Amino acid sequence: MKVIRCILGLDPGLRHTGWGIIRQEDNHLSFIAAGRVSPACTLPMAERLKTLIENLTDIIALHTPNEAAIEETFVNKNAASALKLGQARGVVMVSAACAGLPVTEYGANKIKQCVTGYGHADKTQIQNMIGILLPNSGKLTTDAADALAVAICHAHHVNHI
Repeated sequence: MKVIRCILGLDPGLRHTGWGIIRQEDNHLSFIAAGRVSPACTLPMAERLKTLIENLTDIIALHTPNEAAIEETFVNKNAASALKLGQARGVVMVSAACAGLPVTEYGANKIKQCVTGYGHADKTQIQNMIGILLPNSGKLTTDAADALAVAICHAHHVNHI
């Protein structure tokens, strides 16, 4: 039986939330779309979160993925930053869940290991590997490349269960 899935990868952030969509047909992955949502920093927090959910809802409606994967976020720099990032992460997860998508989470090191073979790869290494693995993806922002890496990790992880 042929496995065909459309996977939405999400890299949450309050300044920039990356998103990427791939199609998986058995072991073949292909690029569908990618980008980032960047709410204006001058907006109040509630409006920034509203911008995230509205944009992601539109992206999900346009591309109709059937699964979502999100990067787990680990921040220990300061409590205020962690709280703000947590709010953005919650909105990103809810936007996928409200669309009826199952959401799976992956740690950053697992994603990097899956895509580059090295769990501590930097953003440039991830961007380069995304260009190799998804040659039609073009020039991507780091946020979009990270989101595609999340989607690729999900495709490989679920394939090997």
